[in-house]
Amino acid sequence: MEVSKALKVRVRDFSDLARMAASSIAYGQPTYIVRYRIDEGVIYGIMAVFRDYFKLYGIPLFYYYVDKDNRIPSDGNYVLIKTSDNTENIEVSKGSKAGYIVVPIINLYEPPDFIK
Repeated sequence: MEVSKALKVRVRDFSDLARMAASSIAYGQPTYIVRYRIDEGVIYGIMAVFRDYFKLYGIPLFYYYVDKDNRIPSDGNYVLIKTSDNTENIEVSKGSKAGYIVVPIINLYEPPDFIK
């Protein structure tokens, strides 16, 4: 079975990826962030399906962030997101916290072919 390659979309900051994952979870969509290493750093990403444009409906997307400077703790298992009227708190943690949206991080040995 041939699998179409995902369209890769690089986000500017890890917080952009975290917000996207949190918004999916808030609407009841099971979401996780994958993590794997490449020569340039560590990739964090989420899979999505393009649903907003009639000609491109159903195209697989891979939104990702490259952590070149190891600023994201590599031992964290979850991304925790909490927002209020005028603040946003995003952190990587080994566990969850009450009142936060919790997004699991899944470590991959290597990326699947459809996102290479």
